[in-house]
Amino acid sequence: MPSHIMLSYQWDDQALVKKIYNRLKDDGLPVWMDIEGGVTGNINDAMAAGVEEAVVICPFMTPAYQASRSCKKELNYADTREVIIVPVMLAEDWEASEWLGLITAGLLWVDFRNAEKDEELFEMCLRSLEEEIMFNAGHLLALEDPPREVVDEPQPSKPRLKKKPGRSFRHALSRLYIHESGEQIIHSPDDSRNTVELNQTPGDHCYWEEIKGQGCKYYRNVVTNRYLGFDPSRNEVHSEASPSVSEEWLLLVDGTDQSHQRAVIIKNKHSGRFLAVQNGHLVGLTSYNQDCKWFLE
Repeated sequence: MPSHIMLSYQWDDQALVKKIYNRLKDDGLPVWMDIEGGVTGNINDAMAAGVEEAVVICPFMTPAYQASRSCKKELNYADTREVIIVPVMLAEDWEASEWLGLITAGLLWVDFRNAEKDEELFEMCLRSLEEEIMFNAGHLLALEDPPREVVDEPQPSKPRLKKKPGRSFRHALSRLYIHESGEQIIHSPDDSRNTVELNQTPGDHCYWEEIKGQGCKYYRNVVTNRYLGFDPSRNEVHSEASPSVSEEWLLLVDGTDQSHQRAVIIKNKHSGRFLAVQNGHLVGLTSYNQDCKWFLE
């Protein structure tokens, strides 16, 4: 039965990956790394076993990783076994291509660019990685109690990692959340649309379950079970009872962001519009600007 998170990396990045391994383990996540007792005997057999027992694999993406035959074998094998892939980006001004680009296309990568240079930045990146792992596989992982140091004075325990009910989206500039109001929009007698608004505080109506479609994602509100949609004729964001082409979305990493706060771009696949906030209202824009930047929470 798969049980751990496998860290897949090219040898040049071993020091950073080892630091991440230690922190994930300290936070109670079952994590596997080749130099931490993961490889004994035949290396190919050991790496295959590492993949076969993985719930999640985290490829640490760089040009050197993409050029590595061993890394290619690991990730290709994980992909054929349908292991959940949570990519980590280490390289500036570079995009994965060829086999690596094919496997990771459409996946949100976690930004560890420049994380080694600043401890506070590293902590932000680590929290992002843990959030993405828990979002994708929290229900499949057996979390361990973080080890406690023996000290004279009692220390506050770390909060246990939990899987959130879905994704919540906070607008980068206005700081407002996408919220399903539950109120019906009356455009015609047979219209079943509900209003989707912006809210200052997070809550259950701000969580959206992510459902994979054909080259897209659907977002279903965890309270109302209605799907996030967009009407380009009215430039209006709404929710509907069942998914259709207007509810097809692309969720992309905002690679231009330097805040390391899990910045994303939400694009409606059917209309090509970018989900944005202007003058306190949700709108769709034909081209990207800073009004289109969202943070995952």
